Amino acid sequence: MDKPQIITHLEKGMNHTLYDCKWIPRSARFVTLGSHPRGTGAINVFEINQRELQLVKECETPTSFKCGTFAASSLQARNLATGDFKGKLSVWDLENMKSTFDVDAHSEIINAIDGVGGLGIGEGAPELVTGSRDGAVKVWDVRQKDAPVACMVPEEGEGKRDCWSVAFGDAYNSEERCVCAGYDNGDVKMFDLRTMSLKWETNVKNGVCCVEFDRKDIPKNKLVVSSLEGKFKVFDVRTQHPKSGFASLSENAHKSTVWLARHLPQNRDLFMTTGGSGSLSLWKYEYPPKRVKEEDGVSKGVIGSLQYLQNSTISTQPVCGLDWSPDKLGLCVTVAFDQALRVLIVTKLNRV
Repeated sequence: MDKPQIITHLEKGMNHTLYDCKWIPRSARFVTLGSHPRGTGAINVFEINQRELQLVKECETPTSFKCGTFAASSLQARNLATGDFKGKLSVWDLENMKSTFDVDAHSEIINAIDGVGGLGIGEGAPELVTGSRDGAVKVWDVRQKDAPVACMVPEEGEGKRDCWSVAFGDAYNSEERCVCAGYDNGDVKMFDLRTMSLKWETNVKNGVCCVEFDRKDIPKNKLVVSSLEGKFKVFDVRTQHPKSGFASLSENAHKSTVWLARHLPQNRDLFMTTGGSGSLSLWKYEYPPKRVKEEDGVSKGVIGSLQYLQNSTISTQPVCGLDWSPDKLGLCVTVAFDQALRVLIVTKLNRV
């Protein structure tokens, strides 16, 4: 009982497929995104009221939603950016349930979205990044809807790969910023947005379901890459070696696809992975005594170790969405393909 416990606090079944969920910052509310059986989109806003989940607002749209983020919005506006099945990027005013920004960002489904520069997290302009089945990764500034700020597409003659995951990082000042993207063939690419160049790439041999930096608003520190067949990797992205790249460790988890890895906002060394079997695993990264060693006069990173803290099976289907509350330590919301959303409490995270 000294370990953290994963407790299902509230649970609610829905009449449609759920793909993503996000806490609304500075509130006891969260939003879910999904798809009705007839192919229309669903945005639902829920509020935790004592021991009940109350549906506060709902909206049905012509096209199903795949993903969403608040990370490019101000704390005052708290506008939700969404990506849908037809490649449209939208920004929603949740008070009025109306979109304030729409652009046909991609020719196919937007699989993943991330933001930076909003909510007081990350220096510089508020920007969104989208990754799609059309193989493109595009960076958007919501203040200009005509064209993306940056567009990373395969060169002519190269086969296009399905981009499954995107993440911002390295936004510790107004100049620096990078985007990491994971693809269905196992490629992981890191793009430097200041120099507009490919900074690093590797292949993890299985389709990449999720990439996430431990923090967006600090110099690159750690990157978690989760993939098919129950594997995920942790990279120490502070020190890049010219030949071997970043130091890394590999871990098996869930005995099934590792759908997501989500770092705890209050402690960047703790993260939760979600599995295709409906399970959750809580991990803690422990740094080595020295993070850098000299090899032939060149600095090389040293990887630490992972401590397996807890696991819990909450569903019979894959857990496809998880979001930690930025305001309450240990509170998180999940959605799974059993059409249920769950509010979880993870205890003792301040003692780990």
